[in-house]
Amino acid sequence: MMRRVAILISGRGSNMTALIEAAAAESFPAEIALVISNKADAPGLATAQANGVKTLVIESKPFGKDRAGFEKLLQAALDDHQIELICLGGFMRLFTAEFVRRWYGRMLNIHPSLLPSFPGLDPHGQALRAGVKISGATVHFVIPETDAGPIVMQGAVPVSDDDTPDTLAARVLDIEHKIYPQALRLLATSGVQIVGEATRTSAGVCSDDNLIAPSVI
Repeated sequence: MMRRVAILISGRGSNMTALIEAAAAESFPAEIALVISNKADAPGLATAQANGVKTLVIESKPFGKDRAGFEKLLQAALDDHQIELICLGGFMRLFTAEFVRRWYGRMLNIHPSLLPSFPGLDPHGQALRAGVKISGATVHFVIPETDAGPIVMQGAVPVSDDDTPDTLAARVLDIEHKIYPQALRLLATSGVQIVGEATRTSAGVCSDDNLIAPSVI
């Protein structure tokens, strides 16, 4: 059965685009039924509309710090469209603990680092300052704590000595676009279960699919 998904955005929504394109395949087990933005000028709205996806704007600015008031409208829209799963795609608005608990196990986010390393703002700058040789992206379930939910999927990329936050961000974004649709596929097919603070999945792991950096020849 096709699961109905809403994507929440605040900007251009590049991960939204990757999800919409993946869901266009007949074999994909989820339908992107709605894109909601908390900003009327978000460029991603036009992209979603061009792909035939229904869009909705629920401005968060008028609510100020009244998160519950904003979430009341948001939840009503999700209910009206019979949404079962949520994917956050650059949604720049914090949720109340109550809203997060309501959607626990059904709301995904993607963060551009290999969590639990480098949560929060400027993850690429954090990674470069730490001198890591491998970075990447993480899809995780949303919990009240920022970037701390059970991890569903991760993808890694090498870090070059001459990387800047921008060049590393571009490389990580490519892997984001690969793993987010696959994480949604797992969730939509009940292929991932939360066990304590971690997850177990039905997907296999290829032992040859390793990333080691720097490479030594």
